[in-house]
Amino acid sequence: MSKLGIVKVKLDREVNGYILSCSSTKEAVVIDPGLPPEKLAQQTTGLTVKYILATHGHPGHVAGKDDLKDLTGGQTAIHSADAKQFLRSADRYLLDGDEVEFGEFKLTVLHTPGHTPGSVCYVVANHAFVGDTILSGGIGKQTPETDLRRQMMSIGTKLLRLPPSTALYPGHGPATSLERELAQNPIFRGAPTRA
Repeated sequence: MSKLGIVKVKLDREVNGYILSCSSTKEAVVIDPGLPPEKLAQQTTGLTVKYILATHGHPGHVAGKDDLKDLTGGQTAIHSADAKQFLRSADRYLLDGDEVEFGEFKLTVLHTPGHTPGSVCYVVANHAFVGDTILSGGIGKQTPETDLRRQMMSIGTKLLRLPPSTALYPGHGPATSLERELAQNPIFRGAPTRA
């Protein structure tokens, strides 16, 4: 049985990049290729990077994608709505429900619009890589393209359907869990909790 490796890399602008790897095949994906790309590439030594994935199109989360592709050979992927909005090209355009395979693992793409039109979360086993859709104790900063109502709907219709024990790996700050956020995050005050 393969083990899932998760390495968090602190990047410029306080962005968290993540490298997920399969212990038996040594295949990996990188989530949120910010700057500097060399910092992420160093953590992929001995791994074959299949994909370089963006949770959304903001520069802090994607600025290193092309250089990282040159360094690792991984294919780049972003949701089609953010590709249009931010004029970002990629090898693959993702949609809700798509699966991204690496080694013996599959990431499921959850389209969670709100922070940006093409914000996505990636779910594998009981881990969710949530970008700026939800952070420990809050949500990502509002920017001109943020639609707060849609963001809250995405959290309610997509993330709250995951098991409460799901670990959340945000684009900024510490990892957390759905259970902890339901109990402590001010955005859930008054939200119905699942028993």
